[in-house]
Amino acid sequence: MGDLLLVRHGETAWSLSGQHTSWTDLPLTANGRAQARALAPLLTSHRIACTLSSPMQRARQTAELAGLPEVHVDPDLREWDYGGYEGLTTVEIHRTRPDWFLFDDGVTAGPPEHPGESPEEVGARADRMLARADAALANFEGSVVLVAHGHFLRVLAARRLGLPASQGALFQLATGTVCRLSTEHGRPVVAGWNVRP
Repeated sequence: MGDLLLVRHGETAWSLSGQHTSWTDLPLTANGRAQARALAPLLTSHRIACTLSSPMQRARQTAELAGLPEVHVDPDLREWDYGGYEGLTTVEIHRTRPDWFLFDDGVTAGPPEHPGESPEEVGARADRMLARADAALANFEGSVVLVAHGHFLRVLAARRLGLPASQGALFQLATGTVCRLSTEHGRPVVAGWNVRP
């Protein structure tokens, strides 16, 4: 069975400034495009069976610039819905909620079309995504690539390892990086994290 390769999209203006970005559909910066292109050698060293991407342009651009073939968009790969915290930095949130921590507290409600998600809701979405990835790993030879977003991929990694969604806090994830989740003795393991060219 192949590995699960997690690709965090390249830099955007808001990832650079630290603003929470879920549904705001920002393009990559020039540096983000360079980060995405630089991932190609890391990814072509794997036999890729299937590539799935978040619908957001920052993820789709990363997949394209990294040379990933036949990218399929999956809405479950979108970023954590930050609700009322969309566009805010952690420093700004801490002005009114000094002890706030995303992985424990979730977010405040946003507009009706973006009400926000709890850690458990993001974890349930990650579990659905992992079930689809496992089906692809079982049916095709090679690795499955998921191109998505920092907080969501951290939760997904925690769920892959059998941890609660809140333990995604343990996995720092930089823009323009590849992580490899594999198995050892039939158990899921982290085989590479935050790998850059």
